[in-house]
Amino acid sequence: MDGHSLPRLITEIPGPRSRAMVDRLAAHECPAITARRARRAHALGVADTDPVVWDTALGANVRDVDGNVMVDMTAGFGVASVGHRHPEVVAAATAQLARLPHAMGDAFPDPRRIELLERLSELTGLDHAMLGSSGSDAVEAALKTARLASGRPGVLAFHGGYHGLSYGALAATAYKADAFRQPFADQLGGHVRHAVFGGDIDLGDAGAVLVEPIQGRGGVRIPPAGWLGRLREACDQAGAVLIFDEIYTGFGRTGDLFAFQHEGVVPDLICLGKGMAGGTPLSACVGRAEVMEAWGASRGEALHTQTFLGHPVGCAMALACIEVVLALGDRVRRMGERIRGELPVRGRGLLLGLEHPDALGLSRALLQRGWIALPAGEQAEVLALTPPLTISEAQIHGFVRVVQELS
Repeated sequence: MDGHSLPRLITEIPGPRSRAMVDRLAAHECPAITARRARRAHALGVADTDPVVWDTALGANVRDVDGNVMVDMTAGFGVASVGHRHPEVVAAATAQLARLPHAMGDAFPDPRRIELLERLSELTGLDHAMLGSSGSDAVEAALKTARLASGRPGVLAFHGGYHGLSYGALAATAYKADAFRQPFADQLGGHVRHAVFGGDIDLGDAGAVLVEPIQGRGGVRIPPAGWLGRLREACDQAGAVLIFDEIYTGFGRTGDLFAFQHEGVVPDLICLGKGMAGGTPLSACVGRAEVMEAWGASRGEALHTQTFLGHPVGCAMALACIEVVLALGDRVRRMGERIRGELPVRGRGLLLGLEHPDALGLSRALLQRGWIALPAGEQAEVLALTPPLTISEAQIHGFVRVVQELS
């Protein structure tokens, strides 16, 4: 397995070791987390197949505990933007671990945190940032910032949008609302209103507008040309804060470094994560100085912080990962065009969606052949493709061929 290999299967999928390990998992993990075929899961009436248990990964390849080599067309939910275990990212992590694994959040910074904040400002054209550990962290930091800056609590978000599942982010998430939001609706408050993605714009009294420039989990949906610009104009007129959730689209995924650059619409705040750090939990909310300064100066105890804020290892990995992304040049566009030329997909760069009447069934059939891809969309009507940006042409060719055979 060299990271550019095609699938090589030596057992059925999932194999015997994967099945045995998932049975062990079923004994101790909350049954709501991992879909599995174990007897306890059957009793709950859920998924009838086990996942494979990953053992190691490199580039676009994953090897499971049974020794089967697969190709990951998800990049681990988009996190492995430069491929799994990229040597430059691993080297940065190893060096930082040997020097300083942990600092003290808002109390005592370290050089890597300072360097990353400088780099984020340089690349986004925005001024200040707040670091976190997850996409939800970044979204919640943005919502709190917008509340302070606009003076208004209302939030406008969009149907199909996915912004995370922690309570602050969940209030704005509309993707599969019955499943994700409804059980907790009485604890989420009524400050968020949802509108049609790409539809008519009416901010009402919202102080914040939260939107994905391209919806990822919602089905790889691109809004009409000019719509993001009209959102910008509406926010300017109403004194509302425009927030772009680029946790999925950021750092080269769409062929531009950030999706907002495609139409030249600059948000007040941008949420980043996933592919930023090459495999470690790290996120950022980056924004204009005038908006971020609504927090005021620290008085010795930060109003928004966490234990692992600006984690040194994560910051070191992000700095390395970003440089690898920048060195890819127009490769992401070329690889995306290669797929687009042979499959009926929508999207941009290597954030693509293949409409299919049974995307879930197709994803399962692909897994049986050693290709990892997951459905997306409210009705699982799309097969989402977010492979590592470094995926090889041979792997793309192999994937296209097997999809054509199965379709």
